[in-house]
Amino acid sequence: MRVAGIDVTVDWSLLIIFLLIVWGLASGVFPQWHPSWPPMTAWLTAVAAAVLFFASVLAHELSHSLVARAYGIRVRRIMLYVFGGMAQIEHEPGRWVAELWIAIVGPLTSLAIGFLCLYLGVVGITRVDVTNVASVEHALVALGPGRTLLLWLGQINLVLAIFNLVPAFPLDGGRVLRAIMWGATHDLRRATRWASALGQAFAWLLIGAGIAMVLGFSMPILGGGLINGIWLAFIGWFLNNAALVSYRQLLTQEILQDVPVSRLMLTRFETVPPQLPLETLIDGYMARSDQRAYPVVGDDTRLLGIVFQRDVERLTQEQRRAMTAREAMRSPEQVVVARPGEDVLEVLNVLAQRDINQVPVLEDGRVVGLVRRADILHWLALQNAPKQTRA
Repeated sequence: MRVAGIDVTVDWSLLIIFLLIVWGLASGVFPQWHPSWPPMTAWLTAVAAAVLFFASVLAHELSHSLVARAYGIRVRRIMLYVFGGMAQIEHEPGRWVAELWIAIVGPLTSLAIGFLCLYLGVVGITRVDVTNVASVEHALVALGPGRTLLLWLGQINLVLAIFNLVPAFPLDGGRVLRAIMWGATHDLRRATRWASALGQAFAWLLIGAGIAMVLGFSMPILGGGLINGIWLAFIGWFLNNAALVSYRQLLTQEILQDVPVSRLMLTRFETVPPQLPLETLIDGYMARSDQRAYPVVGDDTRLLGIVFQRDVERLTQEQRRAMTAREAMRSPEQVVVARPGEDVLEVLNVLAQRDINQVPVLEDGRVVGLVRRADILHWLALQNAPKQTRA
């Protein structure tokens, strides 16, 4: 689906947390708040709560996306998955101010939703002594499903905002911290390294707390329990990996910045004529080379199409014997192509998104090279290798 012109995808893993929220509310929270509720009321309210929770997560990510778009950064998509949501932007902001606003608007949105829901949930309720537990419990029991839903949604959005404001990269709070350090040092790499280190430290604290809970200890605020401990450790593991990956992505972007495709493209490659039997292409070309895509060119050397090895592998033996390169190729309109002056980083992103290994490089309709993911990664490894010094 699309929201405000941005693609929104829902990963299957979202079903896990959806079911956990519904089960936890319907079997625990709502019966405790409202002992007199029929089970059907509790379950229906729980389902509505889970749906609205993910709607609020979508609003959180959408706010990131809209501010990023306001700064001229294209948003590829918003993905909702087991850990909540993620807005995938095309590239890092070019200024620390943009980074600051893109990062902080998400928690601010969650805070606004949280306070609004709490206000709507309690508005009109009078004569409740908040210092008297019995008075508060009586007021809570008297609430209907609508206000109960608003109160829970308000609380969970405040928790979401506070968790995201923890200064641990790549959480929003960590990105806010990185933006501030970036503005102070004028060094994005250093700011990212520091923010990433803090993010990893926070992640290991979560992992340690989760292991302690699994072993039977009760942690302040977090509580205890086997399931809670495993879940907390898993979140810590995820955050630790995310912090490492985010820093490595920045290094990759810096290394590939302004590197043209022409610098890394393969210029020695095989092309084939359209009438070439497919069996000859397989035995005489594919079996003797690591090239996995073969441009099909005409007499004027213009590109007619591409034969991909992965497409050939899906064919039966009878089809391979009967077909020519023209019949097995994909037309130029069906394949992704690159230009010699295009940034390698953009091509690498396309290769990852489309899950393909190489694309042809065209100039004036003619194939002048192939740019392959393996070659880009090999070049990155050479750039990251430690420099040798002579004695």
